[in-house]
Amino acid sequence: MSNRGFFHFSALPMSTRMVYTMTLLVLGTGYLFAMLQVFFSHAGLDGNAKNISAQDIRIAYHGSESDTRLVAALKGPMAGMLPESERAVIFKWVESGAKPETFESDVKPIMAERCLACHDGSNPHIPLLTSFEEVSKVVAKDTGATIPTLVRVSHIHLFGITFIFFIVSSIFTHAYMRPLWLKCVIIVLPFLTILTDIFSWYLTKWIPGFAWFIIISGALMGISFTAQWLISMWQMWFYTLPADIEECGGALPVLGRKQ
Repeated sequence: MSNRGFFHFSALPMSTRMVYTMTLLVLGTGYLFAMLQVFFSHAGLDGNAKNISAQDIRIAYHGSESDTRLVAALKGPMAGMLPESERAVIFKWVESGAKPETFESDVKPIMAERCLACHDGSNPHIPLLTSFEEVSKVVAKDTGATIPTLVRVSHIHLFGITFIFFIVSSIFTHAYMRPLWLKCVIIVLPFLTILTDIFSWYLTKWIPGFAWFIIISGALMGISFTAQWLISMWQMWFYTLPADIEECGGALPVLGRKQ
């Protein structure tokens, strides 16, 4: 069934629908894991690891008014890497002034066992924790994500998420949906929210209140992805197309039926 270049899922070959289905299944699973990654990376920065809050987002991008980078990391994404008792030792060391003598006796053995597998200098994008001098850099006030880090993550997200939504939206274009403007909004929305989400990172770096823009952008992006995914899968395999279809103001009777 086609009209002005529009082909509904039911007019596509079975092989094409299978490709679309498997692509959506894999991308849907990937999106789920991406949401879990966001949760595990940010939840707990405010001290409550059970959920992710606007305060978690503020701390991640703007920094914490009370905690150091080391403490914020151990409360958030690195919380599961150390037992509670060992984290308490490090917290106490920071609170007591992060002195070099107590670092050697109390903190360095913990980091040698728990942290140096990753923080040994092999990855230039994560802090080096091999000595007191290096650890002292992350005991300074937490100022949130650095501009170089935001730039690095921005270009990855801009390219990666755009490709994902290009694929999902291209599949979704085969769906029959009225009113047509709503279908167009669902298609355009994630591309706009990619931009608002990323630019809000930089705004939140300077003005913590913009954390809500990050949350709203992410929510709208997720709603659009879910809508396109569900509608596409439903219409691909279970939906019965109306007798007459209209697309872009035109109409064409269903193939095989008389007008």
